[in-house]
Amino acid sequence: MVHCAASGAPEIEGDGHSPGELALENARRKAVAIAPMFPEEFVLAADTVVVREGRFYGKPTDMRDAFRMLKELSGRRHEVVTGVVVQPPGERAISFSETSSVRMRPLNDADILRYLEAINPLDKAGSYAAQDDEGFLIEAIEGSFTNVVGLPMETLADILARAGFPAPRLPQKEGK
Repeated sequence: MVHCAASGAPEIEGDGHSPGELALENARRKAVAIAPMFPEEFVLAADTVVVREGRFYGKPTDMRDAFRMLKELSGRRHEVVTGVVVQPPGERAISFSETSSVRMRPLNDADILRYLEAINPLDKAGSYAAQDDEGFLIEAIEGSFTNVVGLPMETLADILARAGFPAPRLPQKEGK
């Protein structure tokens, strides 16, 4: 059976961590909070951070903050790092992080405002949703697209298979 639950675990920001360490620590906190609720189940927890030139872009505090983030990311390259923790029942947790590089299109203020009216950026690291982008913001991704969405499915499928969990079917892009 599959359950989905918000952990309520407090997330840390920056605090001298590398992007991978930060994402893994937040994912670990989520897994530790959730695992006791489902002691006989696999627990999967993830956290995604966006970073450009050493500056972290977490979830925006409000629409003004979301606008600021998108303005700073506009026309530039940044990294998206997702930390994942898989906790098999009664076994030691397996963890990894994945990094993808994203290049944003140059955006003017009107483009950013139009985008922010179309999505809810307040629960998204970096204030954007790659899964809904359709090329408006994102010019190119180097690495895993699913990582930019928030869960690196290709690596996760491998890890789950090695842990004895049936691998999920990955979505296929049209034309492949």
